[in-house]
Amino acid sequence: MSHESYELQAELREKVGKGAARDIRRNGKVPAVIYGDKQPPLAVTLNYKDVYMKIHGGGFMTTVATVSVDGKKIQVLPKDYQLDPVRDFPMHVDFLRVSKNTVVTVEIPVHFTNEEQSRGIKRGGVLNIVRHHVEAHCPADSIPEFIEVDLAGTEIGDSIHISAVKLPKDVTPTITDRDFTIATIAAPAVLTPEEEAGETEAPETEVEEETEEEGEDK
Repeated sequence: MSHESYELQAELREKVGKGAARDIRRNGKVPAVIYGDKQPPLAVTLNYKDVYMKIHGGGFMTTVATVSVDGKKIQVLPKDYQLDPVRDFPMHVDFLRVSKNTVVTVEIPVHFTNEEQSRGIKRGGVLNIVRHHVEAHCPADSIPEFIEVDLAGTEIGDSIHISAVKLPKDVTPTITDRDFTIATIAAPAVLTPEEEAGETEAPETEVEEETEEEGEDK
């Protein structure tokens, strides 16, 4: 499941716009907007340190949070955020109001397991990750922390498609018109002579032995 939910303390802000946002950031806070659920957008400010730690702590975009503002608690899911391109600190956050019946679209990280049980990787194959995230629809209160892809038994040249992945309950990929690829097991850039020969090595050895025996008979 997703990371544990958390709470952010917020304050209402009356002024909006670039100038007001700059003033807020100068005072050590982060401007944010809460929207959705057929309600008017709500402009708030958040503590800079709290937002920074959550964004860089992992799972920020897939974890439902509670924003407490003027004594009211609002369940939200982060939908977007902006970082300063130079200093990497948060400049703005957009939140979507959610409830237990809300279905959201999120990008879920992909984790790969059992690499040691992949024959292809053991033979020198390389895991080529095509998608590090899968965009999917799922209930807001049960967003998976990640999607697991099992590599056990995979060979060089194999492609792992979404149809081969066991998805968590109520998780549906947004792409439905094709069986898209998650990863492949690519051949190594340079094969050793043994890998190139593969299973033909033994018969070749036998032939060489027979030739040597024939030479000795002569």
